[in-house]
Amino acid sequence: MGPWNAFTAAEAEIHAMVHDPRWRELPHDARAHAVAARTLVTRDGDRWLFGAHARWHLLDPADGHWHLAPPPRRVRVRQVGHSPAALPRSVIPCGPDFAAEPGSTQAFVGPDVPPRLCAHISDLLRANCRRSEADHPLSAFDDVFAADVPSTVAAIWGTIMWCAYAPAFDGNERLITMFGEFLRRPLPGDEWVRWLPAPRLSDLVKLVAERHRAGHERVSLRLTALIADTAHLLLSDTRFRPRALALLTMVEPALKRPGLDDEAAGRGDQSLRRAWLRRCPPRLARAVMAETDPEADLAHAVYELVEALAYTPDPPRAAAAYLADLSDSKGSLPPRLDHRLRHAYEELVRAGLTSTSAAEPTEPDGFPIRPSPVHSGQYPHTGSFTGPRGGPDTRTGGIPEPGTSDSGHIPGTTSDGAARRRLRLPGITPLDRRGGFTHVREEAGTGLMPPDRDSTAAVLGAAYAVGLAWHRVSGARVPERGFAGSAALVRRLISERDDPGSHC
Repeated sequence: MGPWNAFTAAEAEIHAMVHDPRWRELPHDARAHAVAARTLVTRDGDRWLFGAHARWHLLDPADGHWHLAPPPRRVRVRQVGHSPAALPRSVIPCGPDFAAEPGSTQAFVGPDVPPRLCAHISDLLRANCRRSEADHPLSAFDDVFAADVPSTVAAIWGTIMWCAYAPAFDGNERLITMFGEFLRRPLPGDEWVRWLPAPRLSDLVKLVAERHRAGHERVSLRLTALIADTAHLLLSDTRFRPRALALLTMVEPALKRPGLDDEAAGRGDQSLRRAWLRRCPPRLARAVMAETDPEADLAHAVYELVEALAYTPDPPRAAAAYLADLSDSKGSLPPRLDHRLRHAYEELVRAGLTSTSAAEPTEPDGFPIRPSPVHSGQYPHTGSFTGPRGGPDTRTGGIPEPGTSDSGHIPGTTSDGAARRRLRLPGITPLDRRGGFTHVREEAGTGLMPPDRDSTAAVLGAAYAVGLAWHRVSGARVPERGFAGSAALVRRLISERDDPGSHC
């Protein structure tokens, strides 16, 4: 059996067992025994187990903990088994975790958001952006939008950002430029990339719960419907799909059974948030880990970064160069890493090559925010939760066809013709003066760039997702110009973005 085939064969066997309907009925000990028997050992003694979440786990020889870690390639392995009693419950597949919704780690730089999706979102925004701010006060996202912007705009924006795997967007991306007239201040980043924060679920919940407590149940329901409609549209892009599907499972029951969340909303935002999360099915648990288990979310994000770097000779070593970008003054990151990744990271620590973004300036170039014409638009009535009259419609249906919409370009940024010239002549950008990360890669021996645009976008997104996950765990800041490692990849993508003329 070839080196890689050993891992593939173990995966296939365990997949077959877990997908068998009888698996969930087995006692824990029997499931642990079946999985442990297929443990693999490499020539250097590393023990690998394909377990929970349909992912590989690596045994740390120092403390006996199992860490999420993609397996190596081109190495000889043998099947030796492992003591079932020594396996923690967290590594044993339960069943639904093997049915997780597949997604993409790509950022929104390079491959654009599909034009049809942008047009649908634009129609939804135009149909709801002129609601009365007195009836729809901005109870969340007030750091993003001007005070006179209704919460309907915030609900659409917040849903997009919450559902995004890694909200790093091309500065000319139509999906964010359509919100330009509503912004309170420039978004983080520069003209090339907007490095946007990932909102909490509680921000969306607050929009809904505040209106309910104020006695405006119909407005509360309308905002819930708007969140559902936005999430439904986002399903067509794999960079949004897993979280969009999870969000739909949380909010749709409240639309089909008005009054379902009345008691929870009356008790407070956190009570309603817990009610939403309880409705998320186990097979979508990974999509909401940022909310339910930030530590596990960080582990999965690191796993996906190493996977995205599979084109390099030594993916863990390459990943360590990106992890070196994180601010970790307390030294709390290494214990969270598997021993291969930890050793590579500690080499960079000893060489003084970590925290490469710590000295980065945080003031973004931004773009001026000026009033712009508002074009009217109607959201076609096709069974969405929000129809042309804005009232909840609990029927389900297809994605509406896009209507004629405005260009949505943020004032102060270049458009079509100018953008094409900009792509051909990027000139000297702030990225050219940020040599820290490039230096780390060279020192780490991982200076290979991704082979194509899609893989570059995948590494960029995975690296940024790790930074956001680390922020949720440690409180470390997220630089407004992006983490140096992610930002260094932008130069590769500048000339390979989709034709701005095709932006919706």
